Amino acid sequence: MAAAAARTTGSPPSLDPVQHGKWIVACSVMLGTFLSVMDVSVVNVAMPHMMGSFGEDLLTITWVSTSYSIAEIIMVTMAPWFAALFGRKRLFLLSMALFTVASVLAGTAVTFPQIIFYRVLQGVGGGSLIPVSQAIAREVFPPAEQGMAMAIFAMGVTLAPAIGPVVGGWLVDNYGWPWVFYINIPFAIVGIMMVSAFVHDPPYLKRGIDRIDWTGIALLTIGLTAMQIVLERGEEVDWFASKWICSGAALAATALIALVVWELLSPEPVVNLRLFRNLELSVGSGIGMLIGFVLYGSSFVLPQLTQDLFDYPAYQAGMVLMPRAVAMLVMMPVAGRLYNYVSPRVLVSFGLLSVFISQYWIGHLALSASFWSIATPIILLGGGLSFPMVTLSTVSLSSMPRQNMTGAASLYTLTRRVAGNIAYAVLATLIDRREQFHRARLIEGVTNLDPFYAPMHAGFRARLFEHGLNTAATAGPSLAMMNAMVNRQSLMMAYNDTNWIVAIMALAVLPFVLLLPRHGLHLATNDAAGH
Repeated sequence: MAAAAARTTGSPPSLDPVQHGKWIVACSVMLGTFLSVMDVSVVNVAMPHMMGSFGEDLLTITWVSTSYSIAEIIMVTMAPWFAALFGRKRLFLLSMALFTVASVLAGTAVTFPQIIFYRVLQGVGGGSLIPVSQAIAREVFPPAEQGMAMAIFAMGVTLAPAIGPVVGGWLVDNYGWPWVFYINIPFAIVGIMMVSAFVHDPPYLKRGIDRIDWTGIALLTIGLTAMQIVLERGEEVDWFASKWICSGAALAATALIALVVWELLSPEPVVNLRLFRNLELSVGSGIGMLIGFVLYGSSFVLPQLTQDLFDYPAYQAGMVLMPRAVAMLVMMPVAGRLYNYVSPRVLVSFGLLSVFISQYWIGHLALSASFWSIATPIILLGGGLSFPMVTLSTVSLSSMPRQNMTGAASLYTLTRRVAGNIAYAVLATLIDRREQFHRARLIEGVTNLDPFYAPMHAGFRARLFEHGLNTAATAGPSLAMMNAMVNRQSLMMAYNDTNWIVAIMALAVLPFVLLLPRHGLHLATNDAAGH
């Protein structure tokens, strides 16, 4: 019954890059991906204003972001199943329409439950756009241009989280928080019109489903929801010191393990985990998790660092990521062009070494650092990330049969997004714990026995005396000033430790590059022969 209702007919015979224009098709689908990814970060700068509008505290208002992320990651995983149910083009258009309507509703929300519900709808609409866009962009380009196709896709995915805080900050400052949602509407409408006109489902895509995997859907929803909540809320409640975090982690682990077992045995799974038998997809996704960790982790850490220690306003803190985005926009087409001529192993290794050098550089920042002393290693980081991002996206899908392309793109996207969520949780915890560690070590030296303590304390008291305080009243403020110095130094050292750890991770992944194929052009040739 589900199969009969889901099967569609009348699609044009194939995607024709010459007739429709491969660049037009790529731009059409990239609009949806760009909006979906940007909505993860653009809302963050509006949350302080939403707190006043809805009368909620900071801990509660962050559910505006969490609810979107949960719905989106579930839909990323289920996109291939829905593509089989509705057809890939129809799924894309339905998702864009739902995303647009939800954006309008979110901007008009007047109560907190309303904004949460509308954000869930946005996540449902936006989640499937990412893997579907990647699959379409991959197919519309000929095999010899797969590197360039994935470069285009990666440009949209990476520009969105960098530009989101900047655009969001400007909109909130000038027009109010509802406009972080309204800004989606004209671009989404243009995307819907372009996809309707230029994108068509090829005949080899699976149409309809024979049975609905209700068990798989339930396990997937429970597992990913619990995992997302644990990762996003764990730091706020001291992780496993909280009983409900322990319960949530146990529920997530149980549901996800059961999901893997069930889907591997199911004849028609909602998530086709069997695709990971493909070596290129499994290795590319594994290394891609590190790239996702670095990309999303730096998007979280760098603005926080500049606001906490350099007193940058939100808009300027967002601008710190722009040099990385510009570097990626410049270098990604270069990486796409080199894919056919340089070994994927060389490209990915070069990128990982660049990540190591840039993170090592950022890990030696001082409190006196200027904007450009921060921007220079960030430019290197952006340029370095471009090569593995483009190469791994291309390699991961290059030996995959076309009928499985949407499923493979979904799994690749899922691993990168999960890595990003883990990055937020792990790095926030590391910063907090390492700050406590360094503060404890620094305080050990703040005693009368330390040769630097006495003259510094006397100097602060003298300055305070010059500003009108009597001698007896200067002791307390002087110690407070020294305490502030210790806090700033310990936080700076904690951020440096975090960047050091990311640098070491980049080196640790290097040996796995040997599992990648030797030649990208060889994969493209095989792909052409196989299809």
